[in-house]
Amino acid sequence: MKEILSNKYLILISRVILGYIFIYAGMVKIIDPAGFAESILNYRLTPLFLVNFFAIVIPWIEVVAGILLIFGISSKESSFIICTLLIIFNIMIFIAVIRGLDIECGCFGTNDSQSVGIQKLLENFVLLLLSIQIILFEKNKLSLSSDSNQ
Repeated sequence: MKEILSNKYLILISRVILGYIFIYAGMVKIIDPAGFAESILNYRLTPLFLVNFFAIVIPWIEVVAGILLIFGISSKESSFIICTLLIIFNIMIFIAVIRGLDIECGCFGTNDSQSVGIQKLLENFVLLLLSIQIILFEKNKLSLSSDSNQ
């Protein structure tokens, strides 16, 4: 199993998929920070004074981490950042489900019609597995990183 998970082409595919999803998600939120701020507010978990800060900073973190992943620059670190974000997002979604909130997840901005729920948790879990694969098995092959000659 380790040979399959550490295959450089499979890791490249995982990096591109994860990177693309986070670049897209971040760009949609960057275009409409007010809409993303509203999505954050809907969870009723974040102090009001931090909402705008998160609405501006989180999308840029997503975009930068996604770009770095696609190009294979600091892949493990970028994947760790994405992994951390996914854990936080899943905790927020889980709490919203437990509280019975009928809200859109806000994962892809205000045009996102996905409600929080088990399906969203499972989708994020799959992305979390991809990020863990990169953290554990990335060897900087097929990347622009200076260590790519290994």
